[in-house]
Amino acid sequence: MGDIREPLRELTECGLPQALEVMGERWSFMILRASFNGLHHFEEFLSELGIARNILSNRLAKLVEHGILKRDPCADDKRKIEYRLTDKGLDLLPAMVALRQWGQKYGAEVVENPVLVDERDRLPIGPTAILSHDGRILGPADLHLVERANLGIRADGSKAEAGAALKRGGVVDIASARKAKSAA
Repeated sequence: MGDIREPLRELTECGLPQALEVMGERWSFMILRASFNGLHHFEEFLSELGIARNILSNRLAKLVEHGILKRDPCADDKRKIEYRLTDKGLDLLPAMVALRQWGQKYGAEVVENPVLVDERDRLPIGPTAILSHDGRILGPADLHLVERANLGIRADGSKAEAGAALKRGGVVDIASARKAKSAA
């Protein structure tokens, strides 16, 4: 990934250790998955996940503390609490999908049912990918670490300008991107 390496002993200089501090164990991911599947109440999580009450209570509190879930009074019964995903929690969806796809590819032979599809066409979603600022699909050889002061300075010294970022619903022509990459 280039000539520069991340300071691997520094746990505060990288987002990965910070993310793992919050999400780095199985039950947090299972609760998050259940939240994406529409569960909102303590008792729903308890019965659907088969998790011990004390562990569930602890993990929910941690997810709320870190702003991934929020606690709201239930609309129809103010004595009950609902756990809802925040924007920060919703932003974990690509990571959840990537982990799911990795598990399906390298885990036990599991026939996925139900299948995760896109809403419009109801066809299976494509593989999660790393995209450049302008939507190009990147692989390991395309990734490099640079000092912040050198952002946008290409290897040949020329200056790159940020392209138009993809927005939700934007389309990447994967076949063309693969052809362009293989031609390069």
